[in-house]
Amino acid sequence: MIVSNKGNMDKVVIKALEDDIIAALKEIYDPEIPVDIFELGLIYEVKIKQDRHVEIDMTLTSPNCPVAETLPVEVREKVESVDGVESANVNIVFDPPWDKDMMSEEAQLELGFL
Repeated sequence: MIVSNKGNMDKVVIKALEDDIIAALKEIYDPEIPVDIFELGLIYEVKIKQDRHVEIDMTLTSPNCPVAETLPVEVREKVESVDGVESANVNIVFDPPWDKDMMSEEAQLELGFL
């Protein structure tokens, strides 16, 4: 879910920033699953604040995920590379726990769940 703190920011600018952030997130893949983290449902919330700081709540497929330390850093760096983003922070959350039902239909199809 994308949540924008629109304030004085133009709606067109916010929409473009949202689209660019999602596109950036879709470039990051779980190393064990051939689907990007956005379609996998690992991104729970993206908040774009008035100062163009982005807060991301995400989860992992498992608390013991082998990329638990590197994946959040990759997400932060990728989002911070988006034009218009001043900074980003990634919060790892495990509530609700991730399960395959959080994947998009596209991801489920790709992995043979549909």
